[in-house]
Amino acid sequence: MDQKKIGAFMKNLRKEKGVTQETLAETLGVTGRTISRWETGSNMPDLDILIQIADYYNVEIKEILDGERKSETMNKEMEETVLKVADYSNEEKMRLFKKLHVFSWIGTAAFILFLLLEGMGLADSGYTEAIADFCAGLAFGIMLIAVIYTSRYVSRFQAFKRRLLKRQ
Repeated sequence: MDQKKIGAFMKNLRKEKGVTQETLAETLGVTGRTISRWETGSNMPDLDILIQIADYYNVEIKEILDGERKSETMNKEMEETVLKVADYSNEEKMRLFKKLHVFSWIGTAAFILFLLLEGMGLADSGYTEAIADFCAGLAFGIMLIAVIYTSRYVSRFQAFKRRLLKRQ
């Protein structure tokens, strides 16, 4: 896939329709900057938005992905399959964000407890020191998990985890 070619094609489609980036952004529920990134080829739209774009411009998804017009039209079965895949992908993202949300609250609570113990001077010795250290470590660990899950490398980490679990 040539993202630059796809972006140029999407820009041509928008100009043919005579709409601005801002108008298209409002129609699709994204920002004008997002449209600009798509048209420069630095980013690609999600699959569900790609379907909306194809409908909006009355072209096939295949045409957008190829970055050029084709003579044949997309059949409805193919479109329904792509929509199902997009729904599945969105459900996976929502599950991931729910997990991340719960982890974030746990990490925040742990960090607040750490700050309270430190601020009150109770984290100097004994059990309270161990609790403060644990809370600081937990908050830091959850922050690392959040960074990993919000990066583009999360699929690599998941694949690595699956390989490790299969070996044991």
